[in-house]
Amino acid sequence: MIKKIKAEISARHIHLSQKDVDKLFGKGYELKPIKELSQPGEFAAKETVELVNKSRNLKIRIVGPVRKATQVELAMTDCYFLRVYPEIRVSGDIDKTPGITIKGPKGRVRIKEGVIVPQRHLHISKEDAKKWKIRNRQKVKVRIKGKRSLTFDDVVARVSEKYSTAIHLDTDEANAAGLLKCGTVDLII
Repeated sequence: MIKKIKAEISARHIHLSQKDVDKLFGKGYELKPIKELSQPGEFAAKETVELVNKSRNLKIRIVGPVRKATQVELAMTDCYFLRVYPEIRVSGDIDKTPGITIKGPKGRVRIKEGVIVPQRHLHISKEDAKKWKIRNRQKVKVRIKGKRSLTFDDVVARVSEKYSTAIHLDTDEANAAGLLKCGTVDLII
């Protein structure tokens, strides 16, 4: 079965805990949304921070709202540049991952773990999951058509009533497929 779904490009970003927001921006600081993202309740924040590893620095956008734990999501190209080598993980699975120093306008934080390359994943509403008979954590395929056609295997389905159905690819994956902006792709179930 093939279904048309939305594809979105997820650039490098960071989710911060309130404790780390306080250290980086000042006690009680609140992130300021500049753009709502496609997943309900999530937003790109006005604020950015710098990731620091030895002599390498990389500016990165904060995605809100605040989370329970700080997590950095990078493309492999970013990892090579920073000389940090995380595993590919489903977002939220940060146990025993590398750490990094984060620099904000009011301070620095050294996280002991939390740097990942996000596993390509499909956010899928419970309604679509039920219709298409897709289970949470099931692996599916996505085909991107075009001059650089590419099929991605091992796309992890993440089912929730909070989600809007869309696949998230990082910038390296999107570039490999010639996907320069969000578009429509084929979900292969």
